[in-house]
Amino acid sequence: MTGEGYRVLDDQLKQLKSVERPSVIAAISEAREHGDLSENAEYHAAKERQGWIEGQIAEIEDKISRAQVIDVSKLSGSQVKFGATVTVVDEDTEDEARYQIVGEHEADVKKGKVSIASPIARALISKEVGDVVEVNTPGGVKAYEILKVEWK
Repeated sequence: MTGEGYRVLDDQLKQLKSVERPSVIAAISEAREHGDLSENAEYHAAKERQGWIEGQIAEIEDKISRAQVIDVSKLSGSQVKFGATVTVVDEDTEDEARYQIVGEHEADVKKGKVSIASPIARALISKEVGDVVEVNTPGGVKAYEILKVEWK
């Protein structure tokens, strides 16, 4: 994962541990004070929320513990690799697009970040400026020419 992706996960983990977890514990405590737990919807909702929060914490901690953080700013070269920001042009429409190739959980197409496992990233890996790649999309095969490879 990129350093930015690691920071996002770490921030989410801190939020869950320092804000969400204490909040749900307080909600459970308050709901217990209302008496009969078997018919207490607030208690059951808070317990369900607590289970979800603990699951999220465990999942994020697992991702962080297994993460290999790549400092993209220290990478260079003309060949497309993980972390590269690639500018391509659609050969049919002449539309340009920029994509950064990132880890799976960091992907956000609206922000121009595509997963290393996505069809476009798989097609771009190991290619260089001037190469044309074909990508199978839901709308059919698209051809893209690589215009620029950047490391940011």
